[in-house]
Amino acid sequence: MKSVKVNFSSTESVKEFVNAVSRYPYEVDLHSGRYVVDAKSLLGIFSLDLAKPIVCEIYNDNCDELLKDINKYIVK
Repeated sequence: MKSVKVNFSSTESVKEFVNAVSRYPYEVDLHSGRYVVDAKSLLGIFSLDLAKPIVCEIYNDNCDELLKDINKYIVK
């Protein structure tokens, strides 16, 4: 399992993130406070507070390709 923080600058970036994550077969969740949503759910993500970074949990250890795809959203 890998964990990174992500941040979205616009609704278009959320849509691109969901499209990127949806291409992979493993589970990915987003955590904001006590709320957890499926990272493949556009409506789920919009229910979170997007003003601050969100924790992205990837439930696979071989997720280097996914991390490359979502690199522009990862908070460094």
